[in-house]
Amino acid sequence: MTVKDAREAKDRELRALQAALAAEHAAVYGYGVVGGRIGKERRTEARTAYDAHRARRDALVREVRDAGGEPVAAAAGYALPFPVPDAAAAVRLAAELEGRVAGVYADLVRDSGGERRRGAAEAMREAAVRSVRWSRESVAFPGLAERADTATGTPAPTA
Repeated sequence: MTVKDAREAKDRELRALQAALAAEHAAVYGYGVVGGRIGKERRTEARTAYDAHRARRDALVREVRDAGGEPVAAAAGYALPFPVPDAAAAVRLAAELEGRVAGVYADLVRDSGGERRRGAAEAMREAAVRSVRWSRESVAFPGLAERADTATGTPAPTA
């Protein structure tokens, strides 16, 4: 591997770390909305997920710094993918948040190696499991299905 290749790989990994951090910021925000609307019977589940995303976010802040980057800051607010007026919509939002987080961690798995890759794979698995628990549906390849165009099988553009 040339010096240029190594530098490009490090840059890709840092961008993937920053994207994971941004996704965790959004998930923490989103779970604030979920917590305000979720039914009493699933409140503990929402709180556990919120705490898990906060912990991942805090760990990613340290990882980005360790990788030589300045951690991306949380936005003041985030646009929700749909209105969340009730508990049913809160459950759908929680599933959506987890699916999006799984996708971002899939990117980090691709762009990292060693212990960081193992940690990203674990985070992807955890998000995928939470998504299934919320939605009662699963996908064959968590974190990848939502990035593929179902008609062509090619990756869909990401924001």
